[in-house]
Amino acid sequence: MIKDQWNAFFNQNVAIAPTGKGSLDGLVFSVKDVFAIQHYQSSAGNPTWLRTHEESKRNAVAIDMLLNQGAKLRGTTHTDELMYSLNGENFHYGTPINPKAPDRIPGGSSSGSAVSVAAQTVDFSLGTDTGGSVRIPSSYCGIYGFRPTHGAVPIEGVIPLAKSYDTVGWMANSIDLLFEIGRVLLPQFKEDGDFTNIEFAEEAWELLEGETKAAFSPFLKLLEEESENSRWQRISQEGLAEWSSVFRTIQGIEIWKEHEQWIKKENPTFGPGISERFSWTSTLKKEQNEDAYKLREKITNELTHLLGEDGILVIPTAPGGAPLLNLQGEAAEKYRAKTMSLSCIAGLARLPQVTLPVVEVNGIPVGLSLIANRNQDLKLLRWSQRFLRKIDQSFVTSKRGENV
Repeated sequence: MIKDQWNAFFNQNVAIAPTGKGSLDGLVFSVKDVFAIQHYQSSAGNPTWLRTHEESKRNAVAIDMLLNQGAKLRGTTHTDELMYSLNGENFHYGTPINPKAPDRIPGGSSSGSAVSVAAQTVDFSLGTDTGGSVRIPSSYCGIYGFRPTHGAVPIEGVIPLAKSYDTVGWMANSIDLLFEIGRVLLPQFKEDGDFTNIEFAEEAWELLEGETKAAFSPFLKLLEEESENSRWQRISQEGLAEWSSVFRTIQGIEIWKEHEQWIKKENPTFGPGISERFSWTSTLKKEQNEDAYKLREKITNELTHLLGEDGILVIPTAPGGAPLLNLQGEAAEKYRAKTMSLSCIAGLARLPQVTLPVVEVNGIPVGLSLIANRNQDLKLLRWSQRFLRKIDQSFVTSKRGENV
């Protein structure tokens, strides 16, 4: 057993052998400690949850799909409490160490999954993504991450947070493996076809500071050259801050509906930040927020129309590199708000999004994200493969990820 020097694992001793042979033969994966594993009790990042729930009777469906294709499961990984954070700092179990920036947070809530991949202790990892919980830690840790179309990957056997947003996502150190996992988990989708329209969301790129924005310039130029129909435009009539508010409100309503009974019965201890968020969700009423649901439907329709059958939306995954550890107060809240303004876009419309580790600024990774329309997941991953090969050809004398 490899020593867990990165604090990525909640339980590194959990292991399941493959149940079949296939495209993932010989590969090892970890899973966020919210996935059901037969005869094992998931913690959801909270000791009270661990104490008050029973062992699972069967594996989560997504785990069995991977085992059947030859992959071996090794280890469950740390998560923020009940998956309700983007930081990866767990009050009870500590913070996984970001291998690319040890003085900075790994991102959450799939923190341990991202770190286990970035540290190369596993080949790939499963996480969940509700509000950015695969995409953000992937960006912070400099790895490839994917949030699929909502509902496309079976979520049976996964502890829920907000069901209309929850997805099973995955992370890897190469786009090829990210794509291959997609083929296993999304066998219903086609991978052929092209994207002829590339849209750049102006207000998303305005959230970046100058040095970070400059680092992306050569890659954005390459994307513009990929299509004669590339354009920069504003996608949010209401503004991304308002979109984020809609996302958070609906998410909060669903979270309290899902976990109210357990919280009231067990009175769990939550860490700073998490506690305040759960208290806030308890004040929300669906009947008082009907406008949020109407606006979400409007946003979904607008993005669906914008992307059509052959469009990609290009945004930064995060507003910059991972924040420093233990960042508190107004600075932390401002950065979280910017981050949610980016991650809410795909979440609101339940779209697939891939994050690519093409940029580093002063040695700190920042991901580039591509968003496609619903059910175009494999097409998006395959197109991303081709785009990354073009990057390799264009910057053959430059190390990918450096500020070029």
